[in-house]
Amino acid sequence: MQASTQVAEGSVEGLPSRIHEVMDRHVEATPDHIALIDDRTRLTYRELDRTVGRVAEALQALGIRGGDRIMIVSENSIPLACLLLAASRLDAWAIVVNPRLSPRELDQIRDHSGARRVLLTAEVSQEAANHADRYEATVQDVGPLRGIAVTGLNLATVAEPIEADGANQVAVLIYTSGTTGTPKGVMLTHRNLLFSARGTAAFRNMTAADVQYCVLPISHIVGISLLTMTLMVGATVRLVAKYDPAALVKAMAQEGVTILNGVPATYQRLLEYRRTAGLPKLDRGRLRLIAVAGAPLDPELKSRVEQELGLPLLNGYGITECSPGISGVRPDSPKADHTVGTVMPGLEAKLVGRDGKAVADGEVGELHVRGPNVMRGYYRAPDLTARAIDPEGWFNTGDLARFENGAMYIVGRTKEMIIRSGFNVYPAEIEAVLSTHDAVVQCAVVGRAVEGNEEVIAFVQLIKGSTATAQDLMAHVAPQLTSYKRPSEIILMDALPATSTGKLLKHKLAESLRSPH
Repeated sequence: MQASTQVAEGSVEGLPSRIHEVMDRHVEATPDHIALIDDRTRLTYRELDRTVGRVAEALQALGIRGGDRIMIVSENSIPLACLLLAASRLDAWAIVVNPRLSPRELDQIRDHSGARRVLLTAEVSQEAANHADRYEATVQDVGPLRGIAVTGLNLATVAEPIEADGANQVAVLIYTSGTTGTPKGVMLTHRNLLFSARGTAAFRNMTAADVQYCVLPISHIVGISLLTMTLMVGATVRLVAKYDPAALVKAMAQEGVTILNGVPATYQRLLEYRRTAGLPKLDRGRLRLIAVAGAPLDPELKSRVEQELGLPLLNGYGITECSPGISGVRPDSPKADHTVGTVMPGLEAKLVGRDGKAVADGEVGELHVRGPNVMRGYYRAPDLTARAIDPEGWFNTGDLARFENGAMYIVGRTKEMIIRSGFNVYPAEIEAVLSTHDAVVQCAVVGRAVEGNEEVIAFVQLIKGSTATAQDLMAHVAPQLTSYKRPSEIILMDALPATSTGKLLKHKLAESLRSPH
């Protein structure tokens, strides 16, 4: 049985042509099973199918054509899911954007993409409503969806060609800031998304009985993948607009949640809530699988979460350009350390040294991957695409990794590697040591150029109320790190800059070192 699952995971055979088609067989087979739940309502598979059809008709009436880019500014919610799936029906490219982005960031995405219209779920969040006011968008009904703010029609935009093959037709355009801070539009096709979602659903043994708690934003690739994989198996998605540990505790105890995905901060805040609320123990209810990705995992946090919930915390690794799944720890083979698991079936991976040659097992190299999950390219940036994907289809992740007995470990980013006194210093190693201090919530290590060399600088966020000093932290790490790896300076901060998914923005920290204090 396991062998046939492997074939399904690593193959593109049998995938639907478009992402909205994942629910078709469940609309037929289990029309009354709940597909989506948010804080306001719920939809069965039959109701979801009908709603998406009516929303697609309404979008057509608003002038949305196949090949148009349509921007959806929304927190996780049923209206967002319906707009995304309706865009798929029309062969429009969906650009889901987090309303917590700044006006400048939103405008950059709108202008670069040439979006035909911007739709904002003004009734779901105040942030979306504020952007709608700034755009002077008209609040109206889009099919059965109430209170959607719609901007005027961009008459200048040109529709992209429609591709019959789902391997070529773009489903979503996701803008990532990258290390430069300038957004890049990642073109992900229907096959990209479907292949990655099916692989993850298969190794998690997902069934229609699952209830996936989707708190990671659908404006991010992980949120889109969670939505797709859950509908693919006929299960239920519990959509969560904003993370609240108290609401998660209630959902676990009362709503039958079976799968929880988060970033390390999701679990950190959950443990903090249990402590401050004075709960003797968290009631995990039907929860059967907990997974983490998106940021380096502190082994101590992993251990505390596992002890609290009585389940292995499964670490994984992926990036937007790979839709996102590259590797993961399997539920049937949990790991005690911080490995990101084995490479997903159907993908190829290789590690390349600075000389461009393959590195030996156990050595660090730059990770390159190839497979049906790799993006079509960066939108309107053929030069960036050519630098990222070579003529043989290998995508350079820009991440440094090593393999031990088939398990992959992420060491850091190529661009973040610090060369100090001729030695390679990997920030992730120093961050792991800093994180073993009881007072450290999270930390980030970056390099600072000095004459003829680089210094190691650590930014640290402490637990509220902590009296620990930078000198205390320095004394803690010094015996555990060789001299060239020790930070030259430790800077304490109330909070580290991060995206809505909890990913630390190291480029902002590096920029702060170049700015006058």
